[in-house]
Amino acid sequence: MPSSDASAPVSEALRHASSRLERAGVIDAIVDAELLLGHVLALSRGGVQAAAFRGDGLTSAQADDFADLVERRATRVPLQHLTGVAPFRSLELSVGPGVFVPRPETEIVAQLAIDALRAAAAPEPIAVDLGTGSGALALAMATEVPHARVHAAENSVDAFVWAKENFARWGGDNASVAFIDLADAFHELDGTVSVVASNPPYVPDDAIPRDPEVRHHDPAAALYGGPDGLDVIRVISRVGLRLAHPGGTIVLEHGEWQGEAIRAVLENDGWRAAATHPDLTMRDRATTAVRP
Repeated sequence: MPSSDASAPVSEALRHASSRLERAGVIDAIVDAELLLGHVLALSRGGVQAAAFRGDGLTSAQADDFADLVERRATRVPLQHLTGVAPFRSLELSVGPGVFVPRPETEIVAQLAIDALRAAAAPEPIAVDLGTGSGALALAMATEVPHARVHAAENSVDAFVWAKENFARWGGDNASVAFIDLADAFHELDGTVSVVASNPPYVPDDAIPRDPEVRHHDPAAALYGGPDGLDVIRVISRVGLRLAHPGGTIVLEHGEWQGEAIRAVLENDGWRAAATHPDLTMRDRATTAVRP
């Protein structure tokens, strides 16, 4: 790093930033501080830690850029909006205002979909992601099951812009995204799909998310699912039943309190073997079922 214009050691800048973010209520403040400084310096988090250990310094411009990002993060602008990226499994997805930021807990949903897709008997199984947002579920399936064909649907103009960018980077020849109403998605695939996956809006309309990052920055259409949170899930259940072939699987993310209600929706629609699965924190996170 340049030293002639050094204004502060990296270690000191990180301490100040972490303290500022802690006072603002940011969880894992030191992690966010390291990631923000990594964004400024074009370094990984490990690279930032190494720079701090070596006693490297920041230039005045770097220190100013870092301070600006820290102040914005302290107002609870999502970290991913500031860096422009969100890690998801092996992917680094572009995100920003207008699209739901992928969460670590959704990775278990992706794993369930990937496992079902790998188990499909077809030599080139088909998967569909309904309401793809940034493309996280669809692109995880496409990159980790390269012999599959993955189709994603998105009905938000803003989210579709981000999805197109991510599909252009990660999608390859076996993944595509369409701007289409979910209820009318992919009639040409009726009865041929091995896996239908979705992380739909499932927050009840009268529930207020605790975190300001979610409450003020995630799009409402990606959060709220009607009075009981299940309106979009009901649509996806019916569409999934149309798309799936016998033996095909549906994988739905949901809130930890919704497993029983979603199993009932799926079973009433005609799905069988509905089962709810926990995430790594042992909270119910996803429900799967099979088309008879």
